[in-house]
Amino acid sequence: MSVQVDVVYLGDLHTEATHGPSQHKLLTDAPLDNGGKGEAFSPTDLVGTALGTCVLTILGLYAKRNGLEVKGATARVLKEMTAVPIRRIARLATEVRIPLAADHPHRAAIEQAIRSCPVHASLYAEMEKPIDFVWEG
Repeated sequence: MSVQVDVVYLGDLHTEATHGPSQHKLLTDAPLDNGGKGEAFSPTDLVGTALGTCVLTILGLYAKRNGLEVKGATARVLKEMTAVPIRRIARLATEVRIPLAADHPHRAAIEQAIRSCPVHASLYAEMEKPIDFVWEG
């Protein structure tokens, strides 16, 4: 399956991306530390956003298949950049808060499912990308 995204450069380091199937739009700006104004998500912020939304989507899919309620679950992704050897994302640390008890019988399977998130699997191997779980039931 393929999905088309069309991106237009608006000038002043801003872009507008349009999601083909839905026509939803998303704006980006370069970050402050790279000459932008920080007025919107940066392209590398979107990588962290993709990871956070992916792990929660995987959690939701697992919960739906297994009759579990996880509404209110959250993910926080902390993105750290490096300039060595080139400017890139060095680390994406994710904390997932799940509204289920720590001794929930599905705990191991849920954590395994979340770690199999396609975005997490698509990130380069050298990138640090720990996922920490907080069980809040």
